[in-house]
Amino acid sequence: MDTIELQRITRIENDNWWYRERRETLSAELLRFSVPGTAVDIGAAAGTNSRVLAEHGWQATAIDLSPDAVALARAHGVEAYVGDARYLPLPPCEYDLALALDVLEHIEEDARAAAEIARVLKPGGTALLSVPCDMALWSAHDVALGRVRRYSRQTLAELVEGAGLVLERVWTRGLLLRPFLRRLRHRTARREDLAPLPPLANEALRLGAALERRLPPCSWPGTWLFARARRPG
Repeated sequence: MDTIELQRITRIENDNWWYRERRETLSAELLRFSVPGTAVDIGAAAGTNSRVLAEHGWQATAIDLSPDAVALARAHGVEAYVGDARYLPLPPCEYDLALALDVLEHIEEDARAAAEIARVLKPGGTALLSVPCDMALWSAHDVALGRVRRYSRQTLAELVEGAGLVLERVWTRGLLLRPFLRRLRHRTARREDLAPLPPLANEALRLGAALERRLPPCSWPGTWLFARARRPG
């Protein structure tokens, strides 16, 4: 990901419905902790989620494979380092929380990356993951974003548990929006995640995502999966 593309992400992510929804999910998960601690944001890009962590009182470290991303994160006041998710430049048992939000789907050796997440967590530490859901939705959009797979609940659970983590919860997002997004993404290879949406479309998607948060838990497939797991104490 080059500097121009990273700057484009930085410009749109404050208002883009999906980045806002992801931050809402992260903020809600942080409320589960009685006190903030140390956190690592893996695949942090320009460090937006690291800044959310800091706003909640966490001591956050950002890791990204791109030197340009690390430079942008540092420019926003984030402690950031260049590193490969499969070989994190971090000591073991160091962090209370590890984030890998929309990261694992880009890595061929995702089991290696999951094992690294487990390694750097303290005993009892928490991992929060998000990945695109359901290979039935695979399209040119995924190829354009550099993904190598989408996940099912089962494959995500197997990945997490294979790394030695205890899976606490898996939940779906994008259930209400799935028909719309499926049609859109099968019609174009454009990287629409990195382009500003028309304001009305963006607001409609934001409202749909907000409504979905208020619905009862559902096992039906959406377009994204979130998972929370912990390293055994």
